[in-house]
Amino acid sequence: MKSIETDVIVVAAGLSGLASAISAAENGASVVAFEKSNTTGGAANMGMGPLGIGSRIQKEHMISLTPGEAFRKHMYFTHYRVDARMVRDYYFKSGDTINWLMDMGVEFITVSRAFSAPEATRAYSDGEFTWHVVKPEGGGPPGPRSASAMIKKMTEKAVELGVEFKFETPVNKVIMENGKAVGVIAKDKDGNEIEARAKAIIIATGGFGDNPKMINELTGYEFGKTIYNFAIPGMKGDGLNMAWEAGAGKVTPVMELMYQLPDNMNHFILDGAFRQPCLWVNKIGQRFMPEDQIANTTFTGNAITTQPGMIAYSIFDSKLLRKYKKNGPDIISHVHPHDLYEHFDEAWERDITNGYEPIAQADTIEELAEKMGISVEGLVQQVEEYNEMCEAGFDEIFEKERQYMQPIEKGPFYCCRQHVGAYGSVGGILINHKTQVMTENYDVIEGLFAAGSDACNIFGDSYPFILSGNTMGFCLNSGRIAGENATANLVEEDEEDFS
Repeated sequence: MKSIETDVIVVAAGLSGLASAISAAENGASVVAFEKSNTTGGAANMGMGPLGIGSRIQKEHMISLTPGEAFRKHMYFTHYRVDARMVRDYYFKSGDTINWLMDMGVEFITVSRAFSAPEATRAYSDGEFTWHVVKPEGGGPPGPRSASAMIKKMTEKAVELGVEFKFETPVNKVIMENGKAVGVIAKDKDGNEIEARAKAIIIATGGFGDNPKMINELTGYEFGKTIYNFAIPGMKGDGLNMAWEAGAGKVTPVMELMYQLPDNMNHFILDGAFRQPCLWVNKIGQRFMPEDQIANTTFTGNAITTQPGMIAYSIFDSKLLRKYKKNGPDIISHVHPHDLYEHFDEAWERDITNGYEPIAQADTIEELAEKMGISVEGLVQQVEEYNEMCEAGFDEIFEKERQYMQPIEKGPFYCCRQHVGAYGSVGGILINHKTQVMTENYDVIEGLFAAGSDACNIFGDSYPFILSGNTMGFCLNSGRIAGENATANLVEEDEEDFS
């Protein structure tokens, strides 16, 4: 068995692992980062950018949101059922973390909010300008995978600081001695075991989004049936299982909910085209939420979860489609292309021809209901009621914004079945505000830290979409905090040795 000794071991080199490694190395520690894949970044390579509050960019854009305001909004959103000290430290650090990234050469194209709420609900559900969208490598408009440019710069910085990466070398066990974490057991791509010893271990493996068994056991969702989450290869829950085996307290994890089409990245135009405030119904044909709120994907994912079969349907007619083609979408997404309706016909015909099952087109409402498995009687009655309210100019049920009260009356009719989606899992390992792992009795496990999605217990039951970029923001900042606190112990030990 090969042996390694270092100051700090980082388990996985995703966003939180990279932040941990860089932070520890900046504080003078020798760092070895083990990564089961052949590259850095993990799920963050799919993202667009992190949250930051108080950054240089926000000040330049006259954005006045303060860390204290964000803290209070977050805590009100979660009803104080999360660690207030952790949330406070994270938000107050987040602006400096954006500056830290910029000093590495990361470029941000804008500071944005993920959505804008209607006037009637703006006071308590509007998105704040916290999302620092990364400028894609090579330029061009931002979109999914923009953040890979940030990962590249962070990886270069880690290498510059002397961080040693062990790729295709997953860790499978934390070595515990006398209640203290002292190392890990890993295995390289040739099957050779490695025993690595260190004064601090930081777990940052990104959750269990690629583990259907854990998803079902821990959250109750069934992958591919009741939830369609991003399943980034390798996100198997290794870090949670290792930490729990080492004595860590267990916090019930949740899925970071949204909504999407099955295999949505291969049906991206349609995925975006139906995210509009048209008519949304459930399996029995009834509306279930004000459709002008669907831009908050967390709220919509929650709402779909409570519907029969955990599914919903968005419907528009040919007249509304012509409007979208002429004027663009009613709700503009920062994720989907703004010109998506220019490509709608091509994408629609391709998917209809290929038998993509979640969509259907019909000349009558009755036929549409039959094709999609919606109650025919229920949908016919709902469309009639809805059209009457559109004609009157007022939504008597949900008070949807008047401008979006557009009737469904002229065939052909287009329908898309919407499913609960998720970016992945969050939470599971009990930590304190210093990211130290704790037992179920809240005793600190010496030498063991956890960061990122493995320990993101600050969202309560729902992702706070009102403060966008939050998952990547927590990964970055908890990683920095872990690196700093892991090396703070080393500095203290060095001072004791010197004295």
